[in-house]
Amino acid sequence: MGHDVNEPDHAFMLTGYRRAMDGLYRVCVLVAGGAMVLISIIVPWGVFTRYILNSASSWPEPAAILLSIVLTFFGAAACYRVRLHMRVSFVRDHMPPLLQRASDVLAELLMAMVGVFMIFWGARLCETTWHQSIDAFPALSVGLTYLPIPLGGFCLLLFVIEHLLIGTPPDKLADAHALAPFD
Repeated sequence: MGHDVNEPDHAFMLTGYRRAMDGLYRVCVLVAGGAMVLISIIVPWGVFTRYILNSASSWPEPAAILLSIVLTFFGAAACYRVRLHMRVSFVRDHMPPLLQRASDVLAELLMAMVGVFMIFWGARLCETTWHQSIDAFPALSVGLTYLPIPLGGFCLLLFVIEHLLIGTPPDKLADAHALAPFD
C-alpha cells in the first residue's frame, strides 16, 4: 500500500513545530536578555544622576520597572521551555513510572491553564488600560506596557503544547557542557 499524499506526515509536522518553538525560544531569550541589558544600563545611570550629578533623572526607575515586566514574562516562558524554572520533584521522583508520567501531564495541564489565564486576563488588562499614559512617558500607553503578559502567556502555552506533543527539547546546554574540554 502506498502512502496517501493528502495524509499529513505526523513526524514532519512535529519536527516543524519543534523548529518553530526553537525560533520562538530564541526570540524570548533575546527579548528578555535585551531587557536585562537595558536595565543594567539604565539603573546605574539613575544612580549616577542622583548621587554624582545631584540631579536625579525621573525616567530610569519607571523604565527599569517596565523592562522588568518584559524580562519576567518572556524570560519565564523561555526558562519553562528548557526546564530551568524552579520545580520540586522529590515526591514525583519516588513515584512509579506511570504515576510520574501522570503527574507530569497534570503539571503541564496546570501550566497550560496559567498560560490561558495570562492570555485572557492580560489581554483584558491591556484593553482596559490602553488609553492611559504613564507620567514618566506620556506618549506610552499603559496597555502597551502590559502586553508582555498575554504575549508571554501565549509563548508559555505554545511551549506547554510542545512538551505534551513532543517532550522537552534536548538539553543543548548539558550537551555542550559534556563536550567542554576542561571539566
